[in-house]
Amino acid sequence: MLLLRCHLKRALPQKVLCRLCAVMGKLQSKFKHSTYKYSRPDGFIEERIQTKAFQEYSPAHMDTVSVVAALNSDLCVSGGKDKIACIYKSSQFFSASRDKMVMMWDLQSSSQPRQQFSGHTMVVTGLTVSPDSSQLCTGSRDNTLLLWDVGTGQCAERASVSRNLVTHLCWVPGEPYILQTSEDKSIRLWDSRGLQVAHTFPTQQHIQTYCEVSEDGHKCVSCSSGFEGEGCEATLWDLRQTRSRICEYRGHFQTIASCIFLPRALASMPAIATSSHDCKVKIWNQDTGACLFTLSLDGSGPLTSLAVADTISLLCVSFSRGIHLLRVDRSQGLELREVAAF
Repeated sequence: MLLLRCHLKRALPQKVLCRLCAVMGKLQSKFKHSTYKYSRPDGFIEERIQTKAFQEYSPAHMDTVSVVAALNSDLCVSGGKDKIACIYKSSQFFSASRDKMVMMWDLQSSSQPRQQFSGHTMVVTGLTVSPDSSQLCTGSRDNTLLLWDVGTGQCAERASVSRNLVTHLCWVPGEPYILQTSEDKSIRLWDSRGLQVAHTFPTQQHIQTYCEVSEDGHKCVSCSSGFEGEGCEATLWDLRQTRSRICEYRGHFQTIASCIFLPRALASMPAIATSSHDCKVKIWNQDTGACLFTLSLDGSGPLTSLAVADTISLLCVSFSRGIHLLRVDRSQGLELREVAAF
């Protein structure tokens, strides 16, 4: 896990600092050519475009990057084989890894974790923090969810569902509910008061890899695994009384690993962004399902995580080229361009 300080609001960052190790590698400017040609029944072909130059630094990670999250407008946390949950505009964050442990960190204290949470019997694959930061929920490949008291580090509730191999967890803003995706192709809504399943959405055709809830807590989006265009979709759900499917977003050709709601400060309309193992980031019209823009990060390998960095930027991480800083450009609609990789 690395803690990176990058000046996201600058047009091109001059350096990248890491609390655990210095990252001051070779800097290169590159042009990229993106070609989108897909074999689809409808014969859809996207045109070849040339993107602007971007700046590439020596990778902050020596291996695959699996997750990234922003702590504030110029500080992000990234993990190799970790899972991370952050409290935005706070000095605190949580990390989970293959050692079955969850750690709580504070940037304003020592380099040692402030709290440790131990209770899972297999790798921890999901974690989320309550809106008031008093509770932590973790999920694992051991089919269990654990609810923790952040202050004491004690497990307050435990729940187990057969074959519920957790892939992601997300707390619903302003509510006592937790959204969860699973390898059993299910999406579950949990009530943290007693840690009981409050609702199970219709079982999907493919493994559900990730989920996120809108800022108002009314909607959620989940995404799925897939290959050669089969599966590979994101789905918008209603979290209120009907809890029905609202819209689907199709156009990726491999597993979608991450899906996020774009804040209104970033997009002039309700929009969703997705990142996929097909090396592409797509922006979608939330209401119609139309793809508004596709950015291809050629040579990056599978894209594994996507996060909002600030009012003009996204962070995206990949197998081969580490962390990508993306700028949102609204001068000609809604577009993305890569400005740095580190």
